[in-house]
Formats: sequence, C-alpha cells, structure tokens
Amino acid sequence: METNNKKSKKIKKNPNQNVRKTKNKQADLIEDLKMEIATELGIIEQINNKGWNSLSPRVSGKIGGKIAQRLKGFDK
Repeated sequence: METNNKKSKKIKKNPNQNVRKTKNKQADLIEDLKMEIATELGIIEQINNKGWNSLSPRVSGKIGGKIAQRLKGFDK
C-alpha cells in the first residue's frame, strides 16, 4: 500500500478577486443599461457609428440620469 507523504500545498486566494468579479458585473450592468437607454433615446446608431465621445453633454447627462434612476429603482 502506497502512502502519500507529500504535504498538500495551500493555494492562497487573492482577497481582491471577489471584488474584481463584482466590479466587472457592475460594469457589465451599467454598460447594458447605457445601451438600452441609448436605444430608447434613438441614438444607438450614432453611438455605433461615431462612438460615445460623439454625444453632446446634454445627451450624456440624460443617459446618466436615467441610469441613476434605474439603479435606485425609480424607473420612469
């Protein structure tokens, strides 16, 4: 009968690993919300063609305000 005398190595987990996963999920959620709101505002083609930087500050603010409302649960 063989015995395994090797000590098992403990793998240290990075404590920030779960934080990163949560941040990635949050970033994905916000990115999905941005795209959904852009579709509702009718500017999705502009974003796809020219990028987010092509938006005026006013439109960007509308998107940000709607994201804030939805994250709070006050979807209007």
